[in-house]
Amino acid sequence: MSDMWEVLRSTFGYESFRGDQEQIVAHVVGGGDAVVLMPTGGGKSLCYQVPALVREGCGVVVSPLIALMADQVAALRDLGVRAAFLNSTQMPEERAEVESAFRAGNLDLLYVAPERLNTAGTRNLLSQGKIALFAIDEAHCVSQWGHDFRPDYLALGDLAELWPDVPRIALTATATQRTHDEITDRLHLQRARHFVADFDRPNITYRIVTKTDPRRQLLDFIRSEGVVEGRPATGIVYALSRKSVEATAEFLVANGIDAMPYHAGLDRRLRQVTLERFLRADGVVVVATIAFGMGIDKPDVRFVAHIDLPKSVEGYYQETGRAGRDGLPSAAWMTYGLADVMQQRRLIDQSDGDAQHRRVQQQHLDAMLALCETVDCRRVQLLRYFGQEAAPCGNCDTCLDPPATWDGTVPAQKLLSTMVRLQRDLGDPPYGAGHLIDILRGADTARIRERGHTRLTTYGIGADLDAAAWRSVIRQLVATGVVEPRGDYGVLVLTEKSGPVLRGETTVMLRTDPARSPATRGRSTKAAAELPDADRGLFEHLRTWRKAEASQRGVPPYVVFNDATLRELATRRPESAAQLRSVSGIGDAKLEQYGDAVLATIAAFESA
Repeated sequence: MSDMWEVLRSTFGYESFRGDQEQIVAHVVGGGDAVVLMPTGGGKSLCYQVPALVREGCGVVVSPLIALMADQVAALRDLGVRAAFLNSTQMPEERAEVESAFRAGNLDLLYVAPERLNTAGTRNLLSQGKIALFAIDEAHCVSQWGHDFRPDYLALGDLAELWPDVPRIALTATATQRTHDEITDRLHLQRARHFVADFDRPNITYRIVTKTDPRRQLLDFIRSEGVVEGRPATGIVYALSRKSVEATAEFLVANGIDAMPYHAGLDRRLRQVTLERFLRADGVVVVATIAFGMGIDKPDVRFVAHIDLPKSVEGYYQETGRAGRDGLPSAAWMTYGLADVMQQRRLIDQSDGDAQHRRVQQQHLDAMLALCETVDCRRVQLLRYFGQEAAPCGNCDTCLDPPATWDGTVPAQKLLSTMVRLQRDLGDPPYGAGHLIDILRGADTARIRERGHTRLTTYGIGADLDAAAWRSVIRQLVATGVVEPRGDYGVLVLTEKSGPVLRGETTVMLRTDPARSPATRGRSTKAAAELPDADRGLFEHLRTWRKAEASQRGVPPYVVFNDATLRELATRRPESAAQLRSVSGIGDAKLEQYGDAVLATIAAFESA
């Protein structure tokens, strides 16, 4: 097992493993199968890269991320690893060269997409060489109950029969027990050892605010949180529709933010340009659908924002996990409102799945709403979803600005009574939230007059609350299942939980929505990420050198060194190769390639 420590130190520049990495690596090096659940930024890649370098043969990595394979391979080659990929972006002669290198035993790691691995040609190729291991990355793609489902992942279970003596390791950043079980079953990993890491990402501050003017709220958030060391920070904004993605990007650009849209409907070349600019430039904000971001190893994303409600906690967790992979303070921000809930319910009702599939989607939505509406610690709620218990974090909005609660039983009864009377007394169909609020507040609209709704005994009994307060009440009643939206127009109907509330058998406690988004307190992204004044100049000097070096090599800057390594260089100011070698992230290949230049850059700054 000494070899794995030498690989860790000499290739990757780390003196020790993190968390479960040591146990996972030792198990796979020994020939064992593994299922690994580890949060984004937790170091999943090392769990298969180190064993692939220790074991005889080539490690085959199954990844759905064709657009990123070139950068992934470039980063490994920069570490001195003999890595390559096979995908549809290559010319025939390029593929032939990679295939020849594999047959000759001249590769340490080979990246392939599941679609390609499932072809007879690729399987025939693999039979002609020595395979060290199979790593199935983003393994949640095999689960029809999770998110990002990819049908081609289903065929990967065949690997157990075709190469029974080759260890397999399946890895994902998110998985409920249902998804975990399906990964195990579909990939034939019943005999594998399971490793479930701590899913907490303490460097991320979670904040969820009530939606009023989402684009303006987003802009305010970016202007307050999107600046680090005096520079615009890199971030990702998620929106549900392509139209919303483009409109939001245009709005941000018009207000001075360097933003770009990304969704599947855009030209492929434009998407590639956007991705490359996001990876290589500083301070770029990508506004995207959920198709963007999976597998991106950019460590310095400082914030992830959602302007629409995600479909599941699993999806939300993985998307927010793309912030702060370097361990530095980052923010996850979301705004949501009643319309989001209505929209998600409508999408579920219109989905092509069977009743069980829709029921699971509803469970996902219920869990997401519970996270949004909790008055307790967001992190506690989030980790509990993945089966982990935790103490309040002191670093989310509900910890930093605990929401007030109030007894909303009477307003709930007023709403439910209005819904009952519309149907029982007038024989009317269900109505949406807007019309119900108009009745409760005693509005004088043509629709109310024409339908005789002024005759209802509940007409005007809710005038003590304004329209925004009523929307908050209804949103929370929908979130807790006391009322339910239905159909294309989101009309509200009663549920089995309505009766106990109407009869006064159940108390309804509601949270008070703040008049505006609370100011950031505690460990803000901006303040906590800043270096001491004495080191900031050298850090910026090193960043300038890194940008030029990366540009010359045609790779993203973090492939040269990530920000965490530059920060350590700026604070420790090494003066020799031996001192450089003790900096985290600098292995033998990095030292040989960049050592002299880094020392010269530091010396030039010191003497200036």
